[in-house]
Amino acid sequence: MSTYVQALQTLLAQHANPAEAVPMSRYMRDQFPFLGIKTPARRALLKEFIAAHGLPQPGDLEAVLHELWALPEREYQYSAFAFLDRLIKKQPPEFVSVLEYLIVTKSWWDTVDSVAGGSVAIHFQRYPQVRETAVAAWRSSDNFWLRRTTLLFQLSYKTQTDTDLLFSLILENLDSDEFFIQKAIGWALREYSKTNAEAVVAFIAATPLAPLSAREGLKWLQNQGRL
Repeated sequence: MSTYVQALQTLLAQHANPAEAVPMSRYMRDQFPFLGIKTPARRALLKEFIAAHGLPQPGDLEAVLHELWALPEREYQYSAFAFLDRLIKKQPPEFVSVLEYLIVTKSWWDTVDSVAGGSVAIHFQRYPQVRETAVAAWRSSDNFWLRRTTLLFQLSYKTQTDTDLLFSLILENLDSDEFFIQKAIGWALREYSKTNAEAVVAFIAATPLAPLSAREGLKWLQNQGRL
């Protein structure tokens, strides 16, 4: 392990709270152990750490991410985003393989959604050819977390959303019995409805969506009194 990650591990371990770790793990359905450091405290510690140690060199980011992903407690994976989010714009096209690793390893909605809506969204905007190649592979993957990522990476794109791509991805996943896929469909539609309500309403009306997806897709418009 690098001295950089060792220093971070030492800092976080010093602030572990076993009493908080149990309910935090339970909230994530006991998928992972936790140190018991809540988000505000973790963010403060990371700010302190970066002030003292700086960010990794862009070329070292992959190794740092792999080391943090290998540690058992979930706070180390959350901490990885403090570095990833700051350095993603300095990564080469082939860094998409690292993003894929983060999606398919220790997968749960907390990390997958952070990668999808953050670094993947940025990386795909910077490298359209990478987006085309990756989406082509991920949309047909047996790994539903990769498929969820294809549904979510455009969440912040607004008027730059590729509507045809979004709707085609949704149609491909209509028959999925995976909760996280149906939830992602609804989330993607709800977010896009803030930009193009007419298109979303028409699509939902014409498409045999799962009730969960349709309900989530229309929620924002209903709350705004626009339906």
